[in-house]
Amino acid sequence: MLKRTLFFTNPAHLSIKDRQLNIQLKDSNTSRTVPVEDIAMVILEHWQITITIHTLQQLNDHNVAVVCCDEKHLPAAMLLNLNSHHLQNELFSQQINASLPLKKQLWQQTIQAKIKNQALLLKSKGKEPGSLMALAASVKSGDSSNREGTAAREYWGRLFGSSFTRDRYGDPPNQLLNYGYIVLRSAVARALVGSGLLPTLGIHHHNRYNAYCLADDVMEPYRPYVDDVVYDMWEAGNYDLILDKESKAHLLKVLSCDVLIGQVKRPLMVALSITTASLARCFSGEDKKITYPMF
Repeated sequence: MLKRTLFFTNPAHLSIKDRQLNIQLKDSNTSRTVPVEDIAMVILEHWQITITIHTLQQLNDHNVAVVCCDEKHLPAAMLLNLNSHHLQNELFSQQINASLPLKKQLWQQTIQAKIKNQALLLKSKGKEPGSLMALAASVKSGDSSNREGTAAREYWGRLFGSSFTRDRYGDPPNQLLNYGYIVLRSAVARALVGSGLLPTLGIHHHNRYNAYCLADDVMEPYRPYVDDVVYDMWEAGNYDLILDKESKAHLLKVLSCDVLIGQVKRPLMVALSITTASLARCFSGEDKKITYPMF
């Protein structure tokens, strides 16, 4: 079953009653309930939202990622369950003790999948993928020749035009990409925890100040799904490329979009769990390849 993402932008009080998330909207003085077991993620954007400790505990027990936003209405913090797998200690140990050659091989697979998905997205938009497929095929262990960076320069120019520069603080639609990636990162972190892995310990990313290095690794081949949603918004012009409530709600739809893993289409949130479970098997030596989607 595809679980739900709840997005709160108005004052509300959240509590638990009979295993249901009870939502009381302060502005309209109305209420509604949602089964806790049906929720994957809760995004809290308004400063006048209140939530009980019991509610947080119940959401945590059901592996619901609770995301809090800052004064700029951007996701800034996340509550995750770090005891959601029965083999937690064993999996942590395997992840910590993963060899450098294994990490380099996994990063090679990750970048190959990312560049291929970038090429396939361009094709789906009627654009020429150029040398992206060749770049994907030439990725070395650990991506020592930085095929990821070479592909990115070509990819962004072909997708949004030669004048576009992908930059966190750059011109539109950069702000839409930023928000979509933050949401995706949160979903990846939730899936990693659900598979018994620690999101902090990456296979490539290793910034000492980054608490989600592994999430940043695993999300790379999934980024084109965010790019796809943003491109359609940019092409249609319906959202004026403003990061408002409607745009954010639209970007959240990426979590439920269909992705192809093997020969089966699955919602992205389900695919993430398949990917992270395969990564856990790689760390344990049961498998040698991460299962990534094909755009």
